Amino acid sequence: MNIAYLSLGSNIGDRFNMLQDAVRMLRDEAGVEVTRVSSVYETDPVGYTEQATFLNVVVEIKTVLPVEKILSICMETEQVLGRIREFHWGPRCIDLDILLYNDENVVSENLTVPHPRMAERGFVLIPLIELVPNRVHPVTGVPFSDYAKERKEGVHVWKTIDGVEEFVRFES
Repeated sequence: MNIAYLSLGSNIGDRFNMLQDAVRMLRDEAGVEVTRVSSVYETDPVGYTEQATFLNVVVEIKTVLPVEKILSICMETEQVLGRIREFHWGPRCIDLDILLYNDENVVSENLTVPHPRMAERGFVLIPLIELVPNRVHPVTGVPFSDYAKERKEGVHVWKTIDGVEEFVRFES
């Protein structure tokens, strides 16, 4: 069984509902079990900053599927939920990224895992270390908590929810 961590974010429309819909879609995928979800964090935009704040979570999944199939599921989920890629780092109704897949280092034309910019992004690190506080970066060997020390600004708990079931059923 493989364990992967995915980052989900939204800053257009009903942000929380969009995150819920994405988690529901992941749960409906054959071969994917969503086992944990972090608190919901409201975060300042990174890169292009002239846009609304995001809601972000990290989910843990257990899967029998290869990482390439997880990428395909993430991209299909974005498409079904209406993501339009207008410009790099621009506003988006939903964004799913693979952060980690076991402790594997995957580099291909379409995919790099661990996510190449995750150590620079508080909106990824803070929810990730909530789920796996002692985890180290599989390539650098540096604890994710060390990276997060310098990246807490602009990342705030929006809602703490206890478990996947509560997350998908919560009425915002």
